[in-house]
Amino acid sequence: MVLEATVLIVDNSEWNRNGDFTPNRFQAQIDAIHYLFKLKTQNNPENTVSVLSSAGDSPHVLVTLTNDSGIFLKGIHELKIEGKNNFITSIQIAQLILKHRANKNQRQRIMIFTGSPVTEDEKILTKLAKKLKKNNVSVDVIDICEVPENEYKLREFVTTIDATGGSNKLLSESLRGMIMQSESGGAGGEGNFDDEMGFGIDPNLDPELALALRMSLEEELARQRAAEGSNAQQSSAQPHAGEGTSNPSNSNDVQMDEFDEEEQIRRAIELSLMDNDNDNSQSKAQEPSAENNQEIMSSLLGSLSGVDVDDPQLKKALEDLKNNEDNKDDNNKQ
Repeated sequence: MVLEATVLIVDNSEWNRNGDFTPNRFQAQIDAIHYLFKLKTQNNPENTVSVLSSAGDSPHVLVTLTNDSGIFLKGIHELKIEGKNNFITSIQIAQLILKHRANKNQRQRIMIFTGSPVTEDEKILTKLAKKLKKNNVSVDVIDICEVPENEYKLREFVTTIDATGGSNKLLSESLRGMIMQSESGGAGGEGNFDDEMGFGIDPNLDPELALALRMSLEEELARQRAAEGSNAQQSSAQPHAGEGTSNPSNSNDVQMDEFDEEEQIRRAIELSLMDNDNDNSQSKAQEPSAENNQEIMSSLLGSLSGVDVDDPQLKKALEDLKNNEDNKDDNNKQ
């Protein structure tokens, strides 16, 4: 990531009321510098940006070198269309701003917009270009005026500065495409990136965050695939309708619906009787018999101290108890 101090020069002359850009040249520049400020500060948190207006009585510094978006927006709010463009003077002031930057390790760059004809002499432009080259200042010129004289002068100006390939002359079509990409949420130029995961994160700016998001996404996809596989196995293990076990209540309901009302009543009575027989058989199986009761009573009496099991009176009482239980069972049967 390049550590850089950048001065953005805005042409706010009367020529920028022209509506060849939507809504006009002036607003197109405002949109572009908003995008460029965001791009520069996102590329490196230590990057700083300054804004300078080139028209009016004299160029005016709107924003000193900063990476604070609040200060940037406050300075941009003071921009207005007035006067004529001062191309050379604005570049000289921008050079002074860069010379007095706090961090001397930052590279120096000037990005100047021209929306009006450049009236300065070519010799003066060449002299200024050599001075910028000597001080290692890169210059990007964005020409949105589309005047043939500008094309020639600005190309020669940038060619003189461009010793290391760090300067560029950006034509109006480049600016238009950059603004359109910015409005659509993308990034132009050096800010292009492939957002494969759809998180809106540039992996070039924060590779660790991008890697963490990618790993989290892959783990979530793996978990979902495992859950789908287990669900498929469970569904295949369960019997389908009409196979394996069947639900008797459902089959009875289907059969009852096929008969008329009398037949349904008759079958309902039969099912009720069958349920009663099953309940009686279960209750009989659970009730203890008279012989079992007799044996239990004898064992209990034998375990008591001082009780003579062979006593005739005790035997007679047990015999009477057995006869009573037998009579009760006969009555239940009848």
